[in-house]
Amino acid sequence: MEVKPITDAAFRKYGHLVDGLDVAGLLEKMKATPLPEDSTVYVASDPVLEGDSACEAITYSLFGGMPVQIGYCNGNNHKLNAVEYHRNSEINIPETDAVFIVGMQQDIEDDFTYDTSKMEAFYAPAGSVIELYATTLHYAPCNGKDGGFRVIVVLPKGTNTDIESREAATAEDRLLFARNKWLIAHEEAGLEGDGAFVGLKGENLCV
Repeated sequence: MEVKPITDAAFRKYGHLVDGLDVAGLLEKMKATPLPEDSTVYVASDPVLEGDSACEAITYSLFGGMPVQIGYCNGNNHKLNAVEYHRNSEINIPETDAVFIVGMQQDIEDDFTYDTSKMEAFYAPAGSVIELYATTLHYAPCNGKDGGFRVIVVLPKGTNTDIESREAATAEDRLLFARNKWLIAHEEAGLEGDGAFVGLKGENLCV
């Protein structure tokens, strides 16, 4: 894939870079989090990260005082595998360089399939504070350099945690994979066994 810098104008419809927040403490704490060599790990809420002084500023400035969770996604990854979206923005703060593959929820078709050829990839240097808008399709980051990635993930409290299934009320409910997490998987990802809706059409994009 062509990988553009996160500062490219093409990124503006997906999100923006946040200025003014001191996240040095968070980045330092991230260095102690695990980094798998051949997989990824996601932790929705990490008490050490949430205890950092930056948490209060993030809660106020980026979520308007709403309760948040601060966790991380770490590992080695080069594939898209799936896309997800939430009903709110997501904040990503790479501790290492990382690549984000993103698309637009508006391009999901009426049958909830989505063509991966519509997606774009953006390179974000370590220390960036990135807001991904609620309508931005995304999934796990990809390596920005050899050795893997570590990315802080900030979301409203409870997001990406287990949700009990219930009788569907809307057609979109088939995508609900976890709390505040709607997901469309690629057939190559092997997520169908976990209950994921398989609807990504085209190539399982690789960085």
